[in-house]
Amino acid sequence: MKTGAAFPDFITSQKPREAFRHFDKKQKELRGFLIPVFLVAVLLFVFFRIFNLQILQGSYYRNLSDSNRIKSVIVYAPRGVVLDRNGTPLVFNVPGFRESPPAGGGKTKIIDQSEAINLLAQGKKDLEIDTLRSYPYKDVFSHVLGFIGQISKEELNQSRFLGYRGGDLIGKMGIEQEYEHILKGVDGKQLIETDSLGREVRKLGKKDPIAGTDIYLTLDAGLQKTAFEAMQGAKKGALIVSKPNGEILAMVSKPSFDPNLLTLGANYKLASSSSYQTVEQVLSDSENQPFLNRVITGVYPPGSTFKLVVAASGLKNRIIDENYQVEDTGILHVGDFSFSNWYFSQYGRTDGMVNIVKAIKRSNDIFFYKLSEQIGVDKISQMAWEFGLGKKLGIDIEGESAGTVPTPLWKEKTIGEPWFLGDTYHYGIGQGYVLTTPLQVLGWTQAIANGGTLYKPHLLKSIKPETIKSNFLDQHTSSLIKEGMIESCSPGGVAWPLFELKVHPPAGGSKLRIDGKNILEVSGASGSADMRQVVLACKTGTAQHGGENTSPHAWITLFAPAYSPEIVVTVLVEESGEGSNVAAPIAKKILEDYFSRK
Repeated sequence: MKTGAAFPDFITSQKPREAFRHFDKKQKELRGFLIPVFLVAVLLFVFFRIFNLQILQGSYYRNLSDSNRIKSVIVYAPRGVVLDRNGTPLVFNVPGFRESPPAGGGKTKIIDQSEAINLLAQGKKDLEIDTLRSYPYKDVFSHVLGFIGQISKEELNQSRFLGYRGGDLIGKMGIEQEYEHILKGVDGKQLIETDSLGREVRKLGKKDPIAGTDIYLTLDAGLQKTAFEAMQGAKKGALIVSKPNGEILAMVSKPSFDPNLLTLGANYKLASSSSYQTVEQVLSDSENQPFLNRVITGVYPPGSTFKLVVAASGLKNRIIDENYQVEDTGILHVGDFSFSNWYFSQYGRTDGMVNIVKAIKRSNDIFFYKLSEQIGVDKISQMAWEFGLGKKLGIDIEGESAGTVPTPLWKEKTIGEPWFLGDTYHYGIGQGYVLTTPLQVLGWTQAIANGGTLYKPHLLKSIKPETIKSNFLDQHTSSLIKEGMIESCSPGGVAWPLFELKVHPPAGGSKLRIDGKNILEVSGASGSADMRQVVLACKTGTAQHGGENTSPHAWITLFAPAYSPEIVVTVLVEESGEGSNVAAPIAKKILEDYFSRK
């Protein structure tokens, strides 16, 4: 066959076919090599991965698997129970739950049984069984017992909370706070095996919790209840009752609050007479400050109750004796200033010649103006310090205030003014710059009652009475002051609600025997055979403060029986009127209850 011009002789159709065939052969050879290499690489990767997981990191993943399979559950230890001196429980532990805060933070939520049942029905799984704190007397003991709450970040950093966890509940006030280390138990632990869905398979082991230790207080539940009811009419005030050796029998601060609002969850139904219905109301009342324990934290001018301290200074320093007298002129003039006696201001009358006993009996201001001038501010302050003023007495709950004992140097530094004679006059009747707590007023009354020993006040019954200062009053001084206080509670004195206090003795009357000195026979009245008169020693006080339109604080402080004291009582009612009219009737209810059930 002959070819044309378009197809030269040297061009053939065989050569391209051979080139393509050679290229295809190379590709097949390359594929045959890469596939085994890839398979080997994959196998090596899998091998090394398995080697790494099972050999190199085997223990890590075994522990991780176990931790997912085994769950540790805290078994919370119940807190110790708080009881009064007679064994009456003041705090209970009741069944409940807590919802722990999320990992990012937040607060532990306290949940009661009814709320927990609803949440569990809805599929809630992170609830922890716990015991909740219940206060059966509600607002009666709130300031002394306190309450519990979640530990804060700041508290977790304190050494005393070493070993505590975030979300733990601790004492936040009062006895619950002070004796946290005793009341707090040791939590237990339970190990539970779960399946892949978190469901419990079986219990692997358990470490039982150790309950907190029960404690007994010096308080008397019955007397505390009487004291609280006696203070019901007081919007703000304080009442404290003790033995002459520092044991506290009752402590009330008004206004009060129901601590169950803070411990029993949102569903708690208020069943007390507290004016606060919710936690928010308690927290937001900045004017009345219901969390403030006025017995130990509140500071006030003591008014005429301070005349006992001034009298002790004059007698102990031998500046006066029982024969020293001052004529009551009704009013004293110092330059452009005048200083009057209450009896003259209210009734236009005077008390005539007044000695130390009559001055205490009649609470005569003129006598104490002149006496304070003779003693001088420094010696008055020295006596005040000996009675424990100007410093904390050391009661075993937090929040105690020291008060103020003024001196000329103190005034110069604090106010930038010199001390004037008028300041001394005001100081002599418990006004001006002197400030005390109700606990301190009780303290100096207690020291007079027991003959000159100041005891450290305490609430834990197992604490032995501890002396702060002993024998700093001689018998002559304490006897004269006591005589004036007895006269103050007798006809002719100023504490008229307490004149000739009569009480019904307990069954049989064996513990209220008539001795002609402390306990007197009551005659001439119907049913007098079933009555006894208790001899008292008291001092009222009416402390001015604020402006002229502000009502004074009402005070009374006393002990009974007068010659063999068993009980010391101090009452303060803020901005209420005269001590004899307001505070004395409250104290009377305490005494009637105490002696009628001795």
